[in-house]
Amino acid sequence: MEKLTRKYGLMTAICMVVGTVIGSGVFFKAQDVLKATGGNMPLGIAAWVITGFLMIVCSAQFAVMATRYEKVSGLIDYAEATCGKGYAYYIAWFMVNVYYPGMTSVLAWVSARYFGVFLGWDREYGENPFAYFSDGRVLALACFFLISSYAINALSPKLAGKFQVSATVIKMVPISLMAVVGIIAGSVNGTLGSNFASVLDSSKGDAGGLFAAVVATVFAYEGWIVATSINAELKNPKKNLPLALVIGSFIVVAAYVLYYVGVAGGAKTEDLVTKGATTAFTNIFGGFGGKVLDICVVVSCLGTLNGLMVGATRGMYAIAARDDGPRPEMFSQVDKHTNMTTNSSVWGLFVCAAWLLYFFGANLVDGGWFGLFNFDSSELPIVTIYAMYIPIFIAWMVKEKDLGVFKRFVLPIASIVCCGFMVFAAVYAHGVTKYLEAKEAGEFSFPVLFYFIVFAAVMLAGFLLKKKRK
Repeated sequence: MEKLTRKYGLMTAICMVVGTVIGSGVFFKAQDVLKATGGNMPLGIAAWVITGFLMIVCSAQFAVMATRYEKVSGLIDYAEATCGKGYAYYIAWFMVNVYYPGMTSVLAWVSARYFGVFLGWDREYGENPFAYFSDGRVLALACFFLISSYAINALSPKLAGKFQVSATVIKMVPISLMAVVGIIAGSVNGTLGSNFASVLDSSKGDAGGLFAAVVATVFAYEGWIVATSINAELKNPKKNLPLALVIGSFIVVAAYVLYYVGVAGGAKTEDLVTKGATTAFTNIFGGFGGKVLDICVVVSCLGTLNGLMVGATRGMYAIAARDDGPRPEMFSQVDKHTNMTTNSSVWGLFVCAAWLLYFFGANLVDGGWFGLFNFDSSELPIVTIYAMYIPIFIAWMVKEKDLGVFKRFVLPIASIVCCGFMVFAAVYAHGVTKYLEAKEAGEFSFPVLFYFIVFAAVMLAGFLLKKKRK
């Protein structure tokens, strides 16, 4: 099997964590958090802190694993070392065909959405800005961004790594400015205090609202595990990968909480719910300043897209490197000129395009194209991966007998509790809550159930292909 060269250092790995996590979610999901909590700012902050804590605990556990296991693709290495080759294959198959492409496709659309805002496309829809989301121009631009990200990663992995570092620095500009200026301005003019003291819809200030907000923030926090996909290309991975996971996670949590508070100081809650967080930018920095920051947001989103594409393009290679899955001799090939997994990249682009089409039809078009099978592909696949972490943590406690109590039991048990909470919150928000809302209207809806059917179908396809290989 051809091998990848070690070309990335600690700074690139930290930027992979920070740059892949911070991107669209903090801008895209802040509005969803406010909707879920009925404009309850303290409850929204609680959701950001809870999910951030879950991420830190799980990333700390994987940081410990990174000091002991190393092969070609972090998470899959950990699954193989703890649960065996069979489980590693299925978790890799899920990541290749659902997790990475699902998130990557959403990021392509979000990047296009904010670029359209910069161009003024959203203003054409007047008082109905949400109709802009399904604009055909946005979908076309999303396809362009998807292909461009693929091309950069396929033709020049080193250039993709440099872009990741640059985009990470640029994306911290709007977040830092809003966090600092928004808090100061909001404190002076009273907007911050008013937003924290008032609630738009008190009926959502309960456990259901908190769970929905937590699940919304999970998209904004997800992506840190993608950093483990460059394990085979990272210099001194047993030292640098754990450092990157822990340092990057703390940076992300601090940035998100401060940004969310800053946004609350930039606009009234009702405006943030109906028009989104970009309203706060315009209010504070004016029209020109808002446009400059819009560009920073687009770069931020593209940086996250680039980081996710790194994982998407290496997915089939991670399977083929273990001589498993369909045509391992084909997907394990590495281009001798670019040191890129070319065939694996082509498959990754194809699946990303398929999920982009699904996301557009299920979540952006009125009524959806898929009936009962309309579900949020930006959130449910992420929660699924948290559920798939649990067997890894359990097996870790059974096998790693030479470790101390904290690393062998305390940390993995805490990680299991965090993952279990995430799964429960997703089932409640995307299952129970949706069912009760539909029941009141005389309809039926249980998105998490139909997502599970799609998940089972994808995993069955993986089983059949694995069976065929044998």
